[in-house]
Amino acid sequence: HQPMYHLLVNLSFLEIWYTTNIVPKMLLIILAEQKTISVAGCLAQFYFFGSLAATECLLLAVMSYDRYLAICQPLHYPFLMTGPLCIRLAASSWLCCFLLTAITMVLLSRQTFCGPNEIDHFFCDFTPLVHLSCMDTSLTETIAYATSSAVTLVPFLLITASYSCILAAILRIPPGTGRQKAFSTCSSHLTMVTMFYGTLIATYLVPSANSSQLLRKGSSLLYTILTPMFNPSSIESK
Repeated sequence: HQPMYHLLVNLSFLEIWYTTNIVPKMLLIILAEQKTISVAGCLAQFYFFGSLAATECLLLAVMSYDRYLAICQPLHYPFLMTGPLCIRLAASSWLCCFLLTAITMVLLSRQTFCGPNEIDHFFCDFTPLVHLSCMDTSLTETIAYATSSAVTLVPFLLITASYSCILAAILRIPPGTGRQKAFSTCSSHLTMVTMFYGTLIATYLVPSANSSQLLRKGSSLLYTILTPMFNPSSIESK
């Protein structure tokens, strides 16, 4: 249990900062109608949002690998998923994503922004910021797309592969308590993965021509505010 709960602590800590980065300013915009933010503040919000979202993708992949070992390799689990390995995987997820997002943030900070300097969103996301630039953003967009694809699609493929193996292993278990316990072990994590990646795909992979800005903002609201409520640490059965 120790590796799993170590990962849940990391995920809980991430969700606290993920929500704190966006919700206070959003409430000021809605309730106090303070609809201004400095350029530096906007870039900082984007940097922490992008870094934390990417870190969550990697942590969810590590958690799915942990569940795969626990269900498909139960006898070898204590030797394959050790405490030091779990710490290294979590630390690598944080470090890798914060460094990769820094590349995009530096390129974005070198852009010149011109009027009307209005963002049609409730937080500083990449696409609204790029639309305000007066310079050529092709290099920035290419690098941002490459880095975001690396930290979202690769973990998603790993999660899909892990749960495919888990499902195959569960179906081989005779009906009864063992199968129900295996399903309950993964249900909270799978719920969060489905909501998180489902809203990410709806927001960033659906062509802009086929989705309204209101729909994109609604999807963003789901994975930035509502998804943390499905954090497995709050609904994981002991």
